[in-house]
Amino acid sequence: MPQDWWPMPWFGMIFGPIIMIVFLVIAVMLGLALMRAFGMAPPWWSHRSDPPGQESGGRALEILEECFAKGEIDKEEFAEKKRLLSR
Repeated sequence: MPQDWWPMPWFGMIFGPIIMIVFLVIAVMLGLALMRAFGMAPPWWSHRSDPPGQESGGRALEILEECFAKGEIDKEEFAEKKRLLSR
């Protein structure tokens, strides 16, 4: 008695692993997004664009000093903006 197997198309062997990998990637990204939403994100996935150890105020002060050195702003404007940045 011959065994009748349901004929499986050849593309099932290709798309099966691909769909599994896509599902795993989506699951990991969803998990990381939830961790970030609750403040438990890993340090390498941070919403800050500043390098570690350097605060945004420090970079702003450097830019302000460069503008003052180039003569784009005067001493009074430099002092006012520096005072605002140091808050």
